[in-house]
Amino acid sequence: MLKYKELEPRFVTTIPRPLEGGVLYVSMEYGTVVHSCCCGCGQEVVTPLTPTDWSLTFNGETVSLWPSVGSWNLPCQSHYVIKGNKVLQAGAWSPKMVKKEVARDKAAKAQYYGGAEKQPVATDEIWFASKTLPEATRHRPWERFRRWLLGQKT
Repeated sequence: MLKYKELEPRFVTTIPRPLEGGVLYVSMEYGTVVHSCCCGCGQEVVTPLTPTDWSLTFNGETVSLWPSVGSWNLPCQSHYVIKGNKVLQAGAWSPKMVKKEVARDKAAKAQYYGGAEKQPVATDEIWFASKTLPEATRHRPWERFRRWLLGQKT
């Protein structure tokens, strides 16, 4: 059962502590969305925005996060979809389904990032190391807009 049926999106640079229940913290700078689990257990749920993880849609008023949020590593094992700020309960997954999804996710990352020998590096590590944005980040709509505002080349 979900305690929070709607989330208020807050666009932030860094994630505040403690997390406020019912709030979806979105950090475009760090490509991360964080919220307190919608079941009310109080656990932190982190959803990285990457080509192999989650994607966020913002229409000027509401946000949607895809795919679903499955808290398989938490005791609550909550599973839900965030669409238009609404939290929609999704069905429970069996251990077999979770194992299959973990394998699919691992394969997707290996394919995207070029195999096991190349591990993805956190965006902020690349940013501080090179002072330039990684290629994958450079083409995100928010990043293009930010660079346009600052008069930087894309």
